[in-house]
Amino acid sequence: MQNNNKQFSDNWALILGGSSGFGFATVEKLARHGMNIAVLYRETAAIERALKVKLSAIAESNQVIISPYNINALDVSARKAFVDQFSADRKQKVKLLLHSIARGNLKPLVKEGDNEALTQEDIQLTTYAMATSLLDWTKDLIAAGLFHADGRIIGLTSEGSDKYWEGYAAVSIAKASLESLTTYMAVELAKYGLKTNLILAGITATPSLKRIPDSERLIAHALARNPSGRITKPEDVANVIYLLCTDEAAWINGTVIQVDGGEHCR
Repeated sequence: MQNNNKQFSDNWALILGGSSGFGFATVEKLARHGMNIAVLYRETAAIERALKVKLSAIAESNQVIISPYNINALDVSARKAFVDQFSADRKQKVKLLLHSIARGNLKPLVKEGDNEALTQEDIQLTTYAMATSLLDWTKDLIAAGLFHADGRIIGLTSEGSDKYWEGYAAVSIAKASLESLTTYMAVELAKYGLKTNLILAGITATPSLKRIPDSERLIAHALARNPSGRITKPEDVANVIYLLCTDEAAWINGTVIQVDGGEHCR
């Protein structure tokens, strides 16, 4: 199928955590609008084989380039090697940096039965993975001159940043840190033409959500209170990420955007 929508041709998206959930849905959405995409993920060989088949089909049907990278996006040397390679291989600029890494420790604050207690190391690792690593990636892309003159930086937060979810303390701390970091990035990086925003999605049945203890109860509760009659889908979030990449969204900076069909209203 030929892609006649070249809205984002000659632009690249860099998606950290693009093998499933919000990241993969964004790959599908942006490819339909002509954007080339570098997809970073950390997966086993078996999962990667299936993923590459899907990415290849998306690229072919939309006539875009999708480059898969099975690397640890949280490793300093891996990040710098990627940036060096990307700088050498691509002349087009990065329109979007999407941080969709879901990696953290789900433990109680104190030891409960067989469940080990959350440690300071757990908190630090989770905060870096799900929050402050975004700043390191951004700084390296700026230093390499890889960002588009009207670039977008988007992260993902959650309702759990200020509400209690069982076992979610480390991730909650990380999400709260990400929200604060976004404010500072929005102000200090505006001079580079960058707009930094967060999406707060409604409860979505992603692989990362299902790792949270009692996640089925969260899904049932969200379904009951969502006035739209369903929970959020990854495609709903990908649609808003696409909208934030458009020229019309150039004046949106430093915001947390609710994408939940009104779930937060009840």
